Amino acid sequence: MKTHFYHQFQKIILRTFLTGLFCFTVIASFAQDKTKTIGNKPREGSVNTSFDAVKGAQVGVRMNAGHKKVELLTLKFHCNNRSNDSIPFKVNVYQMAGKLPADSNLVKAEIGGYIKKYSLSGDQLISVDLSAYHVIVSGDILVSIEFLTTKNGSNIGFACGLLNGGMFHKDGTTNPWKKVPVVGADFNVLVKKLK
Repeated sequence: MKTHFYHQFQKIILRTFLTGLFCFTVIASFAQDKTKTIGNKPREGSVNTSFDAVKGAQVGVRMNAGHKKVELLTLKFHCNNRSNDSIPFKVNVYQMAGKLPADSNLVKAEIGGYIKKYSLSGDQLISVDLSAYHVIVSGDILVSIEFLTTKNGSNIGFACGLLNGGMFHKDGTTNPWKKVPVVGADFNVLVKKLK
């Protein structure tokens, strides 16, 4: 037969455990950075839209970063390079000005990456760390890559989804932006919510 003291002791232990668990949960939630992914879903091996790598040409996707400011952490997308050379690029970010991107690039430093040369394995996941550059945005933005060199016959294929907002491209530094309305590359960005 269990005594009254034993039941009280169990209640105290249970309360202490639950209080500790609650405190740990609250502290852990404050300690973690709040992150989310914006842009399009990853679509490895799906519909493919291709562009030639021409110096100054850009390919990008409109994304909604939300009303509050966020910091861009990592850009990811799937693509396939059909040339025998790696293709260097840089990441650009533009605030949307209505239906088209504004002229001013929000990225002040050159954030570079490259698309590896042709491989039999097909699609490759490109991941570019943006965190060191402290790019802060809000609202509708366009995240694009700009080719830094011309490679004849490169035909860079981007994994795309249908009816996901489309994508934008620019055929050279002086050319205007054009929208491809039906398909959008799987560009997505991990962002950190700022307080």
